[in-house]
Amino acid sequence: MATHHSKTDSEVTSLAPSSPNRAVYYVQSPSRDSHDGEKTTNSFHSTPKSSNGSRRHHHHHHNNRKAEKQWKEFDAIEEEGLLDDGGARRGFPRRCYFPAFVVGFFVLFSFFALILWGASKNQKPVVTMKSILFDRFVIQAGTDSSGVATVMVTMNSTVKMSFRNKGTFFGVHVTSSPFDLSFTDLTLATGSVEKFYTSRKSQKTVTVVLIGDNIPLYGGGADLSSQGGKPVKPVALNLTLTVRARAYIMGRLVKPKFQNGVQCSVVLDPKKMNELVPLNNCTYNN
Repeated sequence: MATHHSKTDSEVTSLAPSSPNRAVYYVQSPSRDSHDGEKTTNSFHSTPKSSNGSRRHHHHHHNNRKAEKQWKEFDAIEEEGLLDDGGARRGFPRRCYFPAFVVGFFVLFSFFALILWGASKNQKPVVTMKSILFDRFVIQAGTDSSGVATVMVTMNSTVKMSFRNKGTFFGVHVTSSPFDLSFTDLTLATGSVEKFYTSRKSQKTVTVVLIGDNIPLYGGGADLSSQGGKPVKPVALNLTLTVRARAYIMGRLVKPKFQNGVQCSVVLDPKKMNELVPLNNCTYNN
């Protein structure tokens, strides 16, 4: 019995590891036949490789998914930023709709009014002088308002002119400055147009009476004389006037103004008293 135990101890001693640092190997014995053992061995040896490969594949797949996730997060952030920027650029608060509508309306309205104003300016009325009639011309001695003795003129005349409104979409209200009939810069008679209205694309003949009542000439009319209510010899006169017109478009929002200046030279001929004398020698500032 002692010998058996001794052998057993020696066997145990030989099986025990000689060094604690030496690696321990485990061998799996085939359980059934060589085929199963081969399969088992192959399975045993291949499992770590398969597991290791699976870990590498899983790690690679994890890295891909992580990178894809990062790109998606980056794209989402970038898209969100673009949307935020776009929203900042394109966004329009509801509370601004009405003020924006009002501003836009007034901008368009002003633009339309400007177009109408420009179109109306290209349709300026036309003034044409027709004739003048002298029915009285008297030279007599007298005194002015301060008592100074001088030669004085009393005369009446009638001027006809034509006013044509070329406006295709507006009428005009017409007035004038005083018609001034002068002799060597001394006014002998004046008159003005009574305010009138012409509708669009219409024409009107206007008659203006020019009257001079005891107009002092002082030294300017020394060579003038009259007989029977008419001059003894022809008198060269100048007629100047300004016709003013205003149109009211879109109510009174667009109000273009027009001005026509006229200057005519005319001769008061004693042989043509109470006759229509054509005003052919006129300069127009239309």
